[in-house]
Amino acid sequence: MSENDNQKDDTGAIQISEPLRRAIGERYLTYALSTIMHRALPDARDGLKPVHRRILYAMRELKLAPSGRFRKSSKISGDVMGNYHPHGDQAIYDAMARLAQDFNIRYPLVDGQGNFGNIDGDNPAASRYTEARMTQAAELLMVGLDENAVDFRDNYDGTLTEPVVLPAAFPNLLANGATGIAVGMATNIPPHNIPELIDACLHLVKVPDARDDTLLNHVPGPDFPTGGIIVEPRDSIAEAYRTGRGSFRLRCKWETEDLGRGQWQIVVTEIPYQVQKSKLIEKIAELIQTKKIPILGDVRDESAEDIRLVIEPKSKNVDPDVLMSTLFRNSDLETRFSLNMNVLIDGVTPKVCSLKEVLRAFLDHRRDVLLRRSTHRLEKIDHRLEVLEGFIIAFLNLDRVIDIIRYDDSPKAALMAEDWSIKRARAIDESDYVSPLPADGPGELSDVQAEAILNMRLRSLRRLEELELIRERDALMEERAQIEDLLENPSVQWDEISNQLKEVKKTFGKGYEGGARRTQFAEALEVAEVPLEAMIEREPITVVCSQMGWIRAMTGHIDLTRELKFKDGDGPRFIFHAETTDKILLFAANGRFYTLQGSNLPGGRGMGEPVRLMVDLPNEVNIVDLFVHKPGEKLLVASSAGDGFIVSENDVIAQTRTGKQVLNVKGGVQAAASRRVTGDHVAIVSENRRFLAFPLSEVPELGRGKGVRLQKYNQARGKQGTLELDGGLSDITTFNLSDGLSWTMGGDKTRTETDMTQWIAKRASVGKAPPHGFPRNNKFD
Repeated sequence: MSENDNQKDDTGAIQISEPLRRAIGERYLTYALSTIMHRALPDARDGLKPVHRRILYAMRELKLAPSGRFRKSSKISGDVMGNYHPHGDQAIYDAMARLAQDFNIRYPLVDGQGNFGNIDGDNPAASRYTEARMTQAAELLMVGLDENAVDFRDNYDGTLTEPVVLPAAFPNLLANGATGIAVGMATNIPPHNIPELIDACLHLVKVPDARDDTLLNHVPGPDFPTGGIIVEPRDSIAEAYRTGRGSFRLRCKWETEDLGRGQWQIVVTEIPYQVQKSKLIEKIAELIQTKKIPILGDVRDESAEDIRLVIEPKSKNVDPDVLMSTLFRNSDLETRFSLNMNVLIDGVTPKVCSLKEVLRAFLDHRRDVLLRRSTHRLEKIDHRLEVLEGFIIAFLNLDRVIDIIRYDDSPKAALMAEDWSIKRARAIDESDYVSPLPADGPGELSDVQAEAILNMRLRSLRRLEELELIRERDALMEERAQIEDLLENPSVQWDEISNQLKEVKKTFGKGYEGGARRTQFAEALEVAEVPLEAMIEREPITVVCSQMGWIRAMTGHIDLTRELKFKDGDGPRFIFHAETTDKILLFAANGRFYTLQGSNLPGGRGMGEPVRLMVDLPNEVNIVDLFVHKPGEKLLVASSAGDGFIVSENDVIAQTRTGKQVLNVKGGVQAAASRRVTGDHVAIVSENRRFLAFPLSEVPELGRGKGVRLQKYNQARGKQGTLELDGGLSDITTFNLSDGLSWTMGGDKTRTETDMTQWIAKRASVGKAPPHGFPRNNKFD
């Protein structure tokens, strides 16, 4: 088949065939361009996406001025969807609701009445319950729409027109920021302070080739609607604005509140931008519940209109800076806002711009708007001057005009055909005129002038009205000369733009609600990360673990022989003294070590909790040993097959719930023992009562592995005819040869075998019968 094979179907219609790659590529490119240009990326000139621009224009068409009445949000979103944006009323309403949220938008463009959501993350009420109108900021974005300031285009069905871009009296792109994800690109721009942005624009007007760094003297950084403190270094901020990519480190605003008697609490009054307060509190509460920050006592939300989060320490001896530094690392009290100034230049070309380029795009747009408005005004003046000249001719020849209107069947044609001889109709003092009167001579009226004369009211036929027309003409002539000078002189244009920007700055200055900068700057007070153990208050506990794996921590060091309660069918397995600052090591039959924090163990009032809920210990895997970690000590680990090695306790600490694999076991072999090394020889006994001792130096020290053979076991024929080990490892320990080997006889009695000569052999030997009196359970303790 050729690359393009066109055929006709049964109805005679032409079917076009093309390669799948080309078909998909062309259609995906169309979709990508549509997403980039008409949905996700804002225009650098007015800072708006199409949906926001259409919402504001529709509200203007509904005459929802800041001082006017509110209208139902459902009416607004319905008009936007029906006239300009056929993409679903819910998406439109969500976009409009965001423009009304003062915790998301630095300068809200929609004045909402009703529930438009809150900083806790609650959604706005349905559109039928809320009302809206424009704000003063939104109105400033559209000044000049009636004066041909921007181009208009047909709407989606060609029945109406909509603006391609808004005139935008202030740099809305940076003032309110933007975020969006397109195809293969994204944008994320933080809000800024309008007076600071205008200062930067005025500087660019004076110094067009200003350096990027000098703009930071006017725009030091973002100004988030929720406040907070930026702790990003100035050099990093400068680099982000110079390249258009970077990030800003933002912290909450907090202070220490004295409660008297040495007690204190931390009060957070501003949280980072786009952090939901409810989720922030949930995260801090989770840190308290899981005891990840032991020095953190409690958190309360006492917010009303303003934010007030109260954070209580566990003890008054805690350093507030240490507590907050820990919270910054473990919660959203500190966040990073990424900067990606990817915008549409002239509404067409996506580009990652610097701060200077974005401001330059806005200023160029303002110049285009000024020139178009001035040209439009010039046309209006010319039209009015034409009408005024006709009126003046009529007043100077009033009797003849009245005569034509009274007696002529076609007064308009007669007026236009008349060869006027311009004379004074009445005696008028020349001093009443600002400019000289028209000279005597012939004159003709245009169609516009004739129509205006015919529509003139009778009460206007006064000497005072005549004088007003002359004065209006002179004023318009003066204004026309100024506009022509502006259109011809770029310096005059930039002076006018500067004056307009200064007026906008006054509007959003100190008198404007929320006009002052909200986000402050500070250097990050870096506190050295405090180890978890250092945060925990050191207290004695008694760790109890049952046979079924239920663990708890009794307060204090209780008598280890004391009778404790367990669930039905359960009983004691491990019980030992520890402290809340200790790490508890759990060695499982799968050869993995798990780490528990003594302070995180459940209290001893109940039966405790299953240890399998604290670590990822499979249900089919048994617990081999449980003991307190002693840094620097060494462990002897061994499997049921008699393999083992020595490992440092520091190397078996697990940082996650999944534990750390130390002893490799497979094929039915399980980890059988873990003993702390306390001597120079190893004693091992098998299930078939074979006893062996050998020097500890024959056992290697590893970090992980199967180990070496510690004791040899004979193979025997099993019931199914397979070869199986005759026995297996029962217990293992270490001892000092000079002191002999001791074991428990039952109760509190122990026995010591001082002469171990006959049992000492090479590692991996079978061994002999154990010493006289060795326990029948083949255990050393």
